[in-house]
Amino acid sequence: MNRQQYAHPRDEIMETMSRIYRYRMTTTSGGNLSIRDESGDVWISPARVDKGNLSRRDIICVRADGSIDGPHPPSSEFPFHQAVYEARPDIQAIVHAHPVALVAFSICGRTPDTKLFHQAHSVCGRIGFAPYALPGSAQLGSNIAATFASSDSVILENHGVVVGGESLAHAFQRFEAFEFAAKTIIKGSQLGKIRYLSDQELDRAHRRQVALKSTPATPATATEKELRSQLREFVRRGCRQRLLISTEGSFSVRIGDDAFLITPTQQDRATLEINDFVRVQGGQRERGKKASRAVVAHQAIYARHPNVQAVVFAHPVNATAFSVTDSKFDARTIPESYVFLRDVRRVPYGVQYQNDGRIADYLSTASPAAILENDGVLVTGSSVLDVFDRLEVLESTAEAIINARSLGEVAPMSDDVIGELRTAFDLN
Repeated sequence: MNRQQYAHPRDEIMETMSRIYRYRMTTTSGGNLSIRDESGDVWISPARVDKGNLSRRDIICVRADGSIDGPHPPSSEFPFHQAVYEARPDIQAIVHAHPVALVAFSICGRTPDTKLFHQAHSVCGRIGFAPYALPGSAQLGSNIAATFASSDSVILENHGVVVGGESLAHAFQRFEAFEFAAKTIIKGSQLGKIRYLSDQELDRAHRRQVALKSTPATPATATEKELRSQLREFVRRGCRQRLLISTEGSFSVRIGDDAFLITPTQQDRATLEINDFVRVQGGQRERGKKASRAVVAHQAIYARHPNVQAVVFAHPVNATAFSVTDSKFDARTIPESYVFLRDVRRVPYGVQYQNDGRIADYLSTASPAAILENDGVLVTGSSVLDVFDRLEVLESTAEAIINARSLGEVAPMSDDVIGELRTAFDLN
């Protein structure tokens, strides 16, 4: 069941704006959200109210007859929301904000190419660019509505971004994936030439199917209940830390020789509950649930590597920047990086989508993490905590390397230093 099915528009807007603000994807005064309900009324965030501290009573309803219900005036940019709804009957919610990466594109007169990742290309829909007009003006509404005739995610020249969706949750996912693609392009450009996916490569990812048979649910042991709780905690933390986004990433933990828990497919990672995780046992999924489409890759890793107890496929922006360029990720930067990550291998595009188990070939005790070409990173470990810690180290190291390259030549540690670390920490 869609969890937003019975949520009031006031609550949806309040909670989504709070999330956008926490993620630093808008400012106190910037951005606005709206929902068009089944009666044609438009619920919208107010003008001149702190976006980081909205209450449900702050949300304004502009009735279909033009009357206004609420303690504040509606956003000054309500006219363009109205214009988009008139132009696109299929759009029921709009996100407008000023996230820094998309704003950077807007002031350069460019749009991000979402063929960077198969998921971003699928989620963001058609991309457009609307010419500048005065904020709040009828001309801006006209420009945006005209662009939405053939677009779903629109860059506003020297302004920001507007994204539409069939629900506010859908619009938010588009908005988040669009900003993630923009950030990755900017970061990757500091490393080298960006590699984009061909139509054939995009189609290969889009058409992959996972058809696990289902098995009746059985009572969970205390161990399984604890591991479900850990997964929920660290998946949510990963979203807060921007190591995962709502539409990207999968996390699993082993619960037996031939059983593991994994994130479900097509559910917002940041809102997962303990019952949402899917038990996979003997190659069969828990009845009534759909496992992540990466389930076959997780299964192959557990089968090949008995020492691995947890696995994550993730998309932290700095490490992912290495995945979209030919720049080699070298963990020989600081002792912690090498001790945690060792030799990080690079996996050719699409290996993880195959059902032949080859993804497990790229991992070992000496290579517990890998860069997935145009698809983020893969990290393994001895526990959920160990994997999350290693993922954080990977992302921090990637960011440090990118920052260092703007200062001068990166100087990795010498072979003598690496040898000393291997001996001191028994890295065989």
